[in-house]
Amino acid sequence: MLVLLAEDEETIAITLRDSLEEAGHEVHHSPNTEGAIELLERINPDVVLTDIRMPGAGGMALLQRAVELDERRAVILMTGYGTVEQAVEAMRIGAAHYIQKPFRNEAVVAMVARLGRERALESENIRLRVELQDLAGSRGMGEMVGISKQMAAVFDRITTVAPTDATVLIEGESGTGKERVAKALHERSNRADRAFIAISCAALPEALLEAELFGHEKGAFTDAHQARRGRFELADKGTLFLDDIDDMPLTVQVKLLRVLQERSFERLGSESSCSIDIRVIAATKAPLRDLVREGKFREDLFYRINVVPVNIPPLRDRDGDLPVLVPHLIERHGGGKRFTVSSGTLALMERYPWPGNVRELENAIQRGIALAGDSTELKREFLLPLDDRWRGAIETPEDVRPLREVLRETEIAHIRVALEQTGGHRTQTAKLLGISRKVLWEKLRDFGIETAEKEG
Repeated sequence: MLVLLAEDEETIAITLRDSLEEAGHEVHHSPNTEGAIELLERINPDVVLTDIRMPGAGGMALLQRAVELDERRAVILMTGYGTVEQAVEAMRIGAAHYIQKPFRNEAVVAMVARLGRERALESENIRLRVELQDLAGSRGMGEMVGISKQMAAVFDRITTVAPTDATVLIEGESGTGKERVAKALHERSNRADRAFIAISCAALPEALLEAELFGHEKGAFTDAHQARRGRFELADKGTLFLDDIDDMPLTVQVKLLRVLQERSFERLGSESSCSIDIRVIAATKAPLRDLVREGKFREDLFYRINVVPVNIPPLRDRDGDLPVLVPHLIERHGGGKRFTVSSGTLALMERYPWPGNVRELENAIQRGIALAGDSTELKREFLLPLDDRWRGAIETPEDVRPLREVLRETEIAHIRVALEQTGGHRTQTAKLLGISRKVLWEKLRDFGIETAEKEG
């Protein structure tokens, strides 16, 4: 297993490295934060062991960067000056363990081995789950589920295009699951064992977006205290996902077009080019053709990224998917506890248009679980919106009763009228109603209609 050891105390670094290597691990060491982050981005370790106090920004900065790049990566923090508050913050960010110095090297080696087994099992579980979902056909793919024709078409497109290196443009409203589609494409590609690097083009101002995409050299701008690799470099041999590309500034669009054409770029502040081998997947929540007509998106870039379009339907257009999504999301967020949703509530949920799509539905399920208390049934008032704009669309007026009740009452009244006209003669009543005597007798019994026996 590949281990990054960030520790400035020479005695600990040497002895712990020896113990880890004796256990069969490949260990890369750095005595400072800057070197550790450079190693992290270059070697992509399975486990990170870092001291909290060391030259540079310290172990918490390394933890933050490690989790940003791979949230499943195990990070163990080591410190001789630990506090409860610091431990809580480390766990909140994503640390796997927090250990106090001095410690026995054997204990750390055993911990690394256990975390390695857990990572291997998790990877195997993901692989098996993907295979099972593939066998299930249109019911699910990756983290997505659906039985509608609309989603079956999406799953088919993913299956067809994933093994290729074609650039994909995912189109869909906010909350439809565009990043999950991108991950499904990556997981089924020939690059699945390489990095999947995602960046939101809407989350950063123009200058920071350029720095994040292209990286920068030390001193390239005021706060560039050290060189840093950008998302293009980090995604080399893997997949780069550009989310919300419709929000990318025109100046950055020009530079992106050049990278896509030449598969090379320069870090900010550098004069030398870096060549890359990446697959690009982009996503947009707005129709790019309209933005091209409005002069807000470059036409040449549009044609460069719109090689294979994948259109994700909004939840309101996915016929029959909500009853499948609800138990799936309950299982995801229920913490192992079984929760149910009544058929009446589920019917109302199907009538609601879900403008926030699957993301809004997922938030509703999480809210229902959080507010369930001791109950195992998720309450309607926590699952459906309180906004008056939607209340009329999902609530049933008091004077409208179920159709079955109305039909039953109408049928009873009609049979009584026929019986009166025939003087209670069942054979004639059946003939008048156009049904057999047996059917009439069953209806009289089921409806509890008493009549004098008149035959012949």
